[in-house]
Amino acid sequence: MRAIGQDTFGGPEVLRVIEVDKPTPGPTEVLIRVHAAGVNPTDSWHRSSGGIIGEIIPLGWDVSGVVEAVGLGVTLFAPGDEVFGMPLLPRPAGAYAEYITAPARHLARKPANLTHIEAGALSLVALTAWQALVDTADVRAGQRVLIHAAAGGVGHVAVQIAKARGAYVLATARADNHDFVRGLGADEVIDYSTTDFVEAARDIDVVVDTVGGAYGPRSLRTLRPGGIVVSLASPAEAALTEQAEPLGVRAGFMIVEADAAGMKAIAELAEAGALRPHVDKVLPLELVSKAHEISDTQRARGKIVLAVAE
Repeated sequence: MRAIGQDTFGGPEVLRVIEVDKPTPGPTEVLIRVHAAGVNPTDSWHRSSGGIIGEIIPLGWDVSGVVEAVGLGVTLFAPGDEVFGMPLLPRPAGAYAEYITAPARHLARKPANLTHIEAGALSLVALTAWQALVDTADVRAGQRVLIHAAAGGVGHVAVQIAKARGAYVLATARADNHDFVRGLGADEVIDYSTTDFVEAARDIDVVVDTVGGAYGPRSLRTLRPGGIVVSLASPAEAALTEQAEPLGVRAGFMIVEADAAGMKAIAELAEAGALRPHVDKVLPLELVSKAHEISDTQRARGKIVLAVAE
């Protein structure tokens, strides 16, 4: 089968199409014919430096496709079922390929109202937003939520999830993305290039920080007592946690992980029409380098997706 590989760390140009053996599902696994694979910043991190794993790995975690075979003990799915998910993260999944194997319980049935391209864009960013907003911060109706980089992959989904939970959503975005972010449901949009969000956002219960750097410490100043900053950008959180404590607020760093309950909740939101990914670009598997070039600019609106199956 065709897959994407690399021989060395580097820029998008190191990625190339290779031929590898088609995998076989083991116990509790399914074999998926991949229709679409989402491109995420973590893919670029692993491509360029090895990321959290520290070595060259098969890239890609977002997948949508059709079950072709099931391993011993699988009862959730059967051949022909359409599924989507984010298997194995932080371990390698290898979704940039024509076929992958994945634990059955890392997947959910693809919502019928989403295409494979849309479903392939959804899992990683939606699970990240869900685990930050719901599992970590326990966002509730009426709370004030600030989402940074709200037009990006995680951000544009986080806005929708927060609204589905009944929150009042403030969002930071470039001016040319304001109409897009409002269309997702944001109640207020702040142009971070001309306005200090610390002054514009007050009495916040939850901040989702996908930017990192100074955004974490600055976001602490927007919180009401007991509020929390959930950082998705930098693992160097000891200092931020220490800064939060005397202010009577909280902070922490989160890494998304495979999550059957989260996938089910995301599928239900999508089926109800409350959650839909925005796909900025769709490129064929052989143009993976171009997809990474676009992703690396950090200017994509929503998600970039690789179309794999013809």
